[in-house]
Amino acid sequence: MKIALMDSGIGLLAAAAATRRLRPDADLLLSSDPDGMPWGPRTPADLTERARAVARAAAELRPDALIVACNTASVHSLATLRADLEPGIPVIGTVPAIKPAAAAGGRVAIWATPATTGSPYQRGLIRDFAAGARVTEVPCPGLADAVEHGDEEAIARTVAAAAELTPADVTDVVLGCTHYELVEEAIRTALAARTGGARLRFHGSAEAVAVQALRRIGAEPAPELPRTGTLTVLHSGRPSALPAAALGYAEGRLLAGSGQGAGVGR
Repeated sequence: MKIALMDSGIGLLAAAAATRRLRPDADLLLSSDPDGMPWGPRTPADLTERARAVARAAAELRPDALIVACNTASVHSLATLRADLEPGIPVIGTVPAIKPAAAAGGRVAIWATPATTGSPYQRGLIRDFAAGARVTEVPCPGLADAVEHGDEEAIARTVAAAAELTPADVTDVVLGCTHYELVEEAIRTALAARTGGARLRFHGSAEAVAVQALRRIGAEPAPELPRTGTLTVLHSGRPSALPAAALGYAEGRLLAGSGQGAGVGR
């Protein structure tokens, strides 16, 4: 099987690594857009055109499914991408894990980009899935860009700033941008100081979208299979390789075939 993942940059690494762990035999296709990133500041129409180009580049290699591993693209472009590609290629979007976080019954903090924080989209998810829960929206300006470039100093600074905005009695943290899952450990460390060492529950989307992609193509997780899957990388439609910044994270090293190396990832 071949599963494609798309994003503006390396935010797709978390879902790709989750897919690799669940199905080591799956061929993975990573399609990103370094020529057009970041997507966040773009208008919805402009972003959708960039996303369509990235999706079309992936579709030309005939994957069995396409994961839109980007919250912003899922908000603005998912319907268009599905209209373009389905039913031939199932398209799976990425939604912040607000529902399972609220179901845990604690106090929820949603870390997200400034554009998403307070947006009608996120407020709708809170209304639909976290009614009655104590929810705090935490904007994280600059964090996605810092993760994208592997800038450890900027990651530490932006994580610390977001931690200061997070209630000290928080119990559940939603990572509402796919980039943030790459630095979950750094976020845990910052919040441990903020909450007095309380054990927090973190809620990402990577494994959920990987499982959903497998379900859409009639496959089951089989992590015990031999790792025979290949890796193909497209940058704005061009054959390429994992960028150097990706190898600073455990997920990138897993995809590259190495479990070793230093970096800010978990």
